[in-house]
Amino acid sequence: MIDKDGYRPNVGIVICNARNEVFWGKRIRQNSWQFPQGGIKHGESPEQAMYRELMEEVGLAQEHVRILGRTRNWMRYDVPRDWMKREWRGHYRGQKQIWFLLRLVGRECDVKLRASEHPEFDAWRWHKYWAPAEDVVEFKREVYRTALSELERYLSVGAEQPRVCHPYMLAMRANGIGRT
Repeated sequence: MIDKDGYRPNVGIVICNARNEVFWGKRIRQNSWQFPQGGIKHGESPEQAMYRELMEEVGLAQEHVRILGRTRNWMRYDVPRDWMKREWRGHYRGQKQIWFLLRLVGRECDVKLRASEHPEFDAWRWHKYWAPAEDVVEFKREVYRTALSELERYLSVGAEQPRVCHPYMLAMRANGIGRT
């Protein structure tokens, strides 16, 4: 579903922990990191799309997070032509996004990158809040800066002690299984 201006409706998801660090996901089989994001299907609200994408990309359900805030307006970025699929060239320009800031209220071990048949990420880590604005691919940087700037005011909401994982999950991570 692409609008008349060539933008695909999309949601961006910033998940923060109790220390206000953000979830940073490594794109599967790439050396590219980003926040979870995904398209809004016909008939879905941005919030419904956000929860669906959250489950598909990160394996977190609604009970694992709390919405702290969202951006007021659509934010757009153009995708460089050489990054587009050949069949999209022509009318497609890029993404228009509503961004959500979520607080993880579940445990870190609730993150399951293989929750869907088509995983988006193969690793993840906590990152300082502002670092992604410089670390993401160049054409997304301005949207990241704008979204993080607008969402920053919600960070103090719901800060709490992180919940720890079962010792088995911690041992798995120590052996290189799970987040990086």
